[in-house]
Amino acid sequence: MSTSLLLARHGQTLWHAENRYAGVSDVGLTDTGRAQAEALGRWAAAHPVDAIWTSPLSRAVVTAEPACRALGLTPHREGDLRECDFGVVEGRTLAEFEAEHPRAAQAFRDDPVAHPFPGAEDPRAALERGTAALRRIAAAHPGERVLVVAHNTLLRLVLCSLLHIPAGQYRRVLPKLRNAAVSEIRINGDDTALLSLNVPCE
Repeated sequence: MSTSLLLARHGQTLWHAENRYAGVSDVGLTDTGRAQAEALGRWAAAHPVDAIWTSPLSRAVVTAEPACRALGLTPHREGDLRECDFGVVEGRTLAEFEAEHPRAAQAFRDDPVAHPFPGAEDPRAALERGTAALRRIAAAHPGERVLVVAHNTLLRLVLCSLLHIPAGQYRRVLPKLRNAAVSEIRINGDDTALLSLNVPCE
């Protein structure tokens, strides 16, 4: 029996407003991010789901709160949905890193999986934990619709994994998941179908 997963990136954070990498750092939402969370809540009220799962990072938890209120659901938290650790670039922009390490920055642009930032989590390990987490969630909710609030890089890596796209292409094929926009996939055993991508809530 298939499960529909509605994947949403959390709302805008203080660092994202400046295009800074926010991985394991627990960065709060901006006013825009909180408004995006409210929009996601209104979307959930109009398109009800059976369960809500989030990353443990506060920006994902807070983004899911309006949807939880609208539907009277208690969110589940999944540690393996946390964002990737970006190592030395955590809290910095790619341009700042490039100014100091132009060759490493170009290698990252060419293949971010083969050449992650120094000190960063191996993207392949992040892909594996994130993919396993979504499969566990799908298995726990057969035949249901589930909202999953997580993170930009992790979700792009996992989408590549589930859709059999080379992971090293994730930045080219999926340049960006918009804050609080919804992408729908259907998981049925080992098969995954992409039904929509980056659909805005308003």
